[in-house]
Amino acid sequence: MTFVSVKKYRSSGLKVVARSFPLQTYSVRIQKGTSGSRLGKCRYKDFRLPILENMGWLSKIFKGSVNRVSRGHYNGNTHEGHSAWHTKAYEHDSDHEDIDRAIALSLSEEDQRKGKAVDEVDIDHRLHEDEQLARALQESLNDEPPRQNVPVKDVHSESTPATFMPPYIFPSTGLRVCAGCKTPIGQGRFLSCMDSVWHPQCFRCFACDRPISEYEFAVHEGNPYHRSCYKELFHPKCDVCKNFIPTNKDGHIEYRAHPFWMQKYCPAHETDRTPRCCSCERMEPKDSKYITLDDGRKLCLECLNTSIMDTDECQPLYIDIQEFYEGLNMKVEQQIPLLLVERQALNEAMEAEKTGHHLAETRGLCLSEEQIVRTILRRPVIGPGNKIVDMITGPYKLVRRCEVTAILILYGLPRLLTGSILAHEMMHAYLRLKGYQTLDPKVEEGICQVLAHMWLESEITSGSSSIIASIAASSSSSSSSSAPSSKKGVQTDFEKKLGEFFKHQIETDPSDVYGDGFRDGIKAVERYGLRKTLDHMKLTGVFPC
Repeated sequence: MTFVSVKKYRSSGLKVVARSFPLQTYSVRIQKGTSGSRLGKCRYKDFRLPILENMGWLSKIFKGSVNRVSRGHYNGNTHEGHSAWHTKAYEHDSDHEDIDRAIALSLSEEDQRKGKAVDEVDIDHRLHEDEQLARALQESLNDEPPRQNVPVKDVHSESTPATFMPPYIFPSTGLRVCAGCKTPIGQGRFLSCMDSVWHPQCFRCFACDRPISEYEFAVHEGNPYHRSCYKELFHPKCDVCKNFIPTNKDGHIEYRAHPFWMQKYCPAHETDRTPRCCSCERMEPKDSKYITLDDGRKLCLECLNTSIMDTDECQPLYIDIQEFYEGLNMKVEQQIPLLLVERQALNEAMEAEKTGHHLAETRGLCLSEEQIVRTILRRPVIGPGNKIVDMITGPYKLVRRCEVTAILILYGLPRLLTGSILAHEMMHAYLRLKGYQTLDPKVEEGICQVLAHMWLESEITSGSSSIIASIAASSSSSSSSSAPSSKKGVQTDFEKKLGEFFKHQIETDPSDVYGDGFRDGIKAVERYGLRKTLDHMKLTGVFPC
């Protein structure tokens, strides 16, 4: 933002050349900010025209005139930009002597003031004195023509019109037009800013429509603003603490923003233990309280609305995922137990599992070993302090009847995230049960992410995606043209946005195994179809090129 100068003036009807007088000024400084914005400093000024620009010409006009009397009239015409002068003959010169003494006194005072700083407290007093002097001069000039240093006998007779032009062009205040109301400024105070002049009441804030009377104001896209209004409109606020984001030591506004939700927050919140939702990753704002799950995870209220909390509650979703696989001609014949567990139980099961490729923060697991897992039997309730209480867990013994013993999913996640994790783990189960040889982690995790992404897209688009239809058609001629939708009622706008976020997470995953694996897998599926891609993987262990 650029600071510009603004001047305020007061105009007068007297047509005398004005000289500049001491005025408090404000330095201009440049500050970086929003593109097209700047911040200006304004100053008021009293435009009292009777203050003379240069009194030297007056001394020339009156030089040697004390002993001479003018005897003529001036009947000159008015010229554009000039004032008409009308004079009368005088028989006494006492008035002229008074005027000369006043001029001499003023010049003497002016010499004494040269080179000296003028205190602001004396400005109004000197303005008053100068105004009195100027008024006296104006009245004198209105009553007589400018006198020439010539003998009386050479003065024109009263019947001869004079052709004298005033030595200076006097500015006309009527030429100043307010940029706001488009009317002449006239007498009184006025502002000079943004390359225009304004009545004080016409120079208004573009936001609140109130007059701007401060010395500083902001300009954005050619419109003036109060500094406070500009800050409220354009200065970024933290979405977490709701305060204006502070500037750093270099004077720049620095903040963080989530790449998908674009939630802006102060950099300090990354280290001050501000909670994040374990599902959508948004930070907890101060005006909203997140739910604390039994294992310490935080869940925002929007994600809580569709969260799945126990094993029984997840069974309908499990059936939907199985139907999705059947629609792709990839039916899983064996009945695989699905259990919702706490994070601790999931981590313990992951340590006991001898095979598989897992992230540091695992939210799903496909087991092939016999073990005992504690599963959630009853949905917990929200107790004091927004904490989950009364959760009942029980042991579940896994028996190896096939290559897969169970699928474990972390409890408390919203339906779309739970479904995408389940679709991913179901693909692990499918590969093991269908006799695929040991695949490279990048290939196996990549194709599992492809199926999770496909299921999310089918949920968001209600099975209308061209990609889903083409994949299903390439799987089998007897399969349905699209996977069945597993939506329970109408999805809210947030739930649709949440589904897009989970897709975005899969698409932008920076890891080599999950991220690059997905991008290689989806490229192969889009080019060759899902069935041909799986057949090539079974034969070669890699994606088709």
